[in-house]
Amino acid sequence: MRSRLSSARFRLVVLASAFAVLSGLAPLAGPGAWAQTATQADLRALVFYLQQNDQAAVQAEMRRLRRAFPDWRPPADLSELLAPAQGTGNAGPDVAGVWQRIERQDFAGARQLIDQNRRTHPDWSPDAEMLRVLELNEAQAGFDRATAARNAPEAIAIARRTPQLMRCDRINNAWRLAEMYKLAGQRANAVATFRSTVTSCPRQADMEPTLEKANEVATPAEMAELFAAARAASPAQPERLNALEARLRAGRGGSSAPVTTTQAPGTAAPARQAAPTPAAAPVAVAASPVTATHSPMRSLPLRGDNRVAATRSAKEAEAWGRCLANSSSPRSLELLYERSWCALAHDRPAEALAGFAAVAERGNALGGNVPRDARFGLALAHLSLQMTEEGARIASGAPLSESQRREIEILVLDQRAVRAYRLGEHRQAIAMFNALEQTQGSLRRDLAILRAYAYLNSGQRGLAHEQFELLHSQLATPETRAGLNASRGGP
Repeated sequence: MRSRLSSARFRLVVLASAFAVLSGLAPLAGPGAWAQTATQADLRALVFYLQQNDQAAVQAEMRRLRRAFPDWRPPADLSELLAPAQGTGNAGPDVAGVWQRIERQDFAGARQLIDQNRRTHPDWSPDAEMLRVLELNEAQAGFDRATAARNAPEAIAIARRTPQLMRCDRINNAWRLAEMYKLAGQRANAVATFRSTVTSCPRQADMEPTLEKANEVATPAEMAELFAAARAASPAQPERLNALEARLRAGRGGSSAPVTTTQAPGTAAPARQAAPTPAAAPVAVAASPVTATHSPMRSLPLRGDNRVAATRSAKEAEAWGRCLANSSSPRSLELLYERSWCALAHDRPAEALAGFAAVAERGNALGGNVPRDARFGLALAHLSLQMTEEGARIASGAPLSESQRREIEILVLDQRAVRAYRLGEHRQAIAMFNALEQTQGSLRRDLAILRAYAYLNSGQRGLAHEQFELLHSQLATPETRAGLNASRGGP
């Protein structure tokens, strides 16, 4: 159970900011960075994104820094941050050198320099963002090599280890993973990958090519289920999906009329449950995480690992690093459960997801609130990975407490509102932002700014101006000033 662990602290780990979702980045950095002003080391990720000229990532990282370090003010010209990053310096660890190696995809060199920095500066350790970027880019490079070589087992193994590769901003990876499943003779897993992609990435630009690619693998009945899931995930434009379905069916020599199935239109979750359960691939895990854990963890005994007390003590003290060190290679589900909470808090949601899935499947015998809380943790892990609809689905089928259900509701509303804004569905975004504000009693400032822009983009200039005026009176920033200027002078 997550007793005595700060709900707010967990929300900081799970909750993605608006701009983080827009850029496909991870949520806030894990607990530990609570200083009020940022050091040069804290700015390394921002410098890295500036060097890559990744403006969406720059904005996301700046938002994260402002939340983590309220007293930090970026220079008017962000290029000024690049000058000190070019030299390595002799006073401290060569952090800039690590980022430079990551940028040129010298991952072995980056890890070697990290180890060297640790030896020469025993008090230093790489921050979570550096390790996240390194691991994700390293996994992407390996996945690219494996798919180019048509090495299906290796590509599938990498995808299973790194579910972050399957995010919507990397949708090509999901398509290539399905191709690898097809190459390996695992057609059911290929279809499950397409199904999860359709439900998780509802933009028309993502959904339509996904359905077209799925048509090369799926049966007519499976395609009908995929289109039903697509309509549930993106109900705003049924005509385009109807036309696409008719075209694909005609191309297969069938009737252009939709296939009649036992599924009611728009019921995506039952469609997922009716599909064959795939092996534990990252997208397939999202489709049915509780039953798709074909891993050594599913065979762990319930109890028997004598490190539980020490691990639980570290967890309750929020000493996440010590908790993970105490519970490495868990030898019981009881220890795996405690470790999974620490992994989630330490910004390792993929590991937490796998652990909670194993406990949710077999942990009923542990008694107490463990079965319920494991499913709560499973939902949180999915939300931390931006698997919004799957997190919501898991929570809806779990006997959560009132406070747990409210926390999930807040996180889901947050991510759905940002997704609606991203898709240009501004009135829907406004409704969700308003619901989120009503549910939690307030609205985070970055989301309030997005809501004001949603009013502006939906033609409600007067309401937008009122929102920007209120935000500007609370705290004047370049963002509120730009919003005021943009919304001035209209009805």
